[in-house]
Amino acid sequence: SVIKEPAVVAADDSSSQRKSTADQQDHQNDAVVSQDQDQTVVVPECGDQEIEYPGYSEEVVAVLRKIAEKMKAGGYGWECREVYLVGRRNILMRTLKHDCEFEKVSIDEVQKMSWDTLEREIPIWNKTFKNSSSLFFPGELKLAEKIFPGDEGSLFCIVTHGLAIQFLGFAEAVAMTKRSTEKLFKILDIYETLRDSFPAMEELFPEELRSELRNEVTSARSRLGETAIHIFLDLENSIKSDSSKTPVPGGAVHPLTRYTMNYLKYSCEYKDTLEQVFKSHSKMEQEEDDEPPAKSGDSAFASQLMRIMELLDGNLEAKSKQYKDIPLSCIFMMNNGRYIVQKIKGSAEIHEVMGDTWCRRRSSELRNYHKNYQRETWGKLLGFLGHEGLMHNGKIVKPNLKERFKSFNATFDEIHKTQTTWVVNDEQLQSELRVSITAVMIPAYRAFMARFGQYLDPGRQTEKYVKYQPEDIEDLIDQLFDGNTSSASAATAKRRT
Repeated sequence: SVIKEPAVVAADDSSSQRKSTADQQDHQNDAVVSQDQDQTVVVPECGDQEIEYPGYSEEVVAVLRKIAEKMKAGGYGWECREVYLVGRRNILMRTLKHDCEFEKVSIDEVQKMSWDTLEREIPIWNKTFKNSSSLFFPGELKLAEKIFPGDEGSLFCIVTHGLAIQFLGFAEAVAMTKRSTEKLFKILDIYETLRDSFPAMEELFPEELRSELRNEVTSARSRLGETAIHIFLDLENSIKSDSSKTPVPGGAVHPLTRYTMNYLKYSCEYKDTLEQVFKSHSKMEQEEDDEPPAKSGDSAFASQLMRIMELLDGNLEAKSKQYKDIPLSCIFMMNNGRYIVQKIKGSAEIHEVMGDTWCRRRSSELRNYHKNYQRETWGKLLGFLGHEGLMHNGKIVKPNLKERFKSFNATFDEIHKTQTTWVVNDEQLQSELRVSITAVMIPAYRAFMARFGQYLDPGRQTEKYVKYQPEDIEDLIDQLFDGNTSSASAATAKRRT
């Protein structure tokens, strides 16, 4: 026991030195940092400063090695190994807790965690796994090599192997929790960590253990990948099953559109990983074997996105039919279509996946809805400004002219009253609609007024039938699509005399 104590004390003292260096609380420790560059394993993730692990000075390592040699020579080799193993396991766990806030949790505990709790645990796991791969585990192997040359492999495995298995168990346990769309991105974070960091960890272990670890990682990645794919299938099903019967007031953007597009936009930030996931872990249905093979350049993830977009389009088309007013259904489709296009154009990642051709096709569809809206709403109003029925034998038929003005005023008032309550939140789309309406209506109304206004007797008769001047019409058009129920009541107040 007299020989054992210095080994433990030296290890604990050196651990304290490493923590002090990392915390920048004891600048004197700089003097005991190893000058051998081959010993230094650097990882920037544990803090702003590059740190070393385990951070023992050459002097401390030399003392530990001498103690180990003397104990072995004195017949205490086994005891020396046991003290070393217990000390290193404890120090490694304290380090993971101190530097990464890592705590061991069982698979059962992971399964029982609420998502809020698990969502906080996953970033800790990611950091711990990455740092263990690149810093802590290599540091343990180098330390064992310096103190117990020739026996470092077995000692390193005893210290780290159980922890590595526990890391991988956590990853697989997360994949086995109940699926939900909100979990996708954390699952992909774990998938990326395993993909990017495991190869470095694997190289540290002897060949006989690598196969076991590879199998564990393959199993975990398969479960994570399949879970990610099923989450997308769940998203498809949620779009298919969204059959709400209540139209969105004013033809505004539907919540389903907002949720789906924001979800896809965020998904595309993981597009390279998701492409790998869909290629590696999709279980193709047997019937698909008869289909032509995919071209080498085809993107599995892009195909998935296209499928979701088609489902969303179909759902929105069905929802547009819930509006009894055809022009309002056109506004609804324009609102949702513009929102989709703007989301795609505003994100380089999703735009790259969907492509310019898709965006052009969607923009063309929006123009068609715009034309349909204009024809259904303003085509009828333009009909009142035609000359048919106003002249007989070369003379103006005043009763018909008066009726024409009354019909125009009543129809325009109804359009204004209704469509000021409709919603177009996209400022550019709102402006395009108003400008296009003005470009059609104002010249036609001016021409009608210039041609027929003079045939009404001046005074009260003119005021009775000529309710609006062209400038009034233009002002009222600029009130459309504000979602404002008070605009209609202001129409008379704004009328110019």
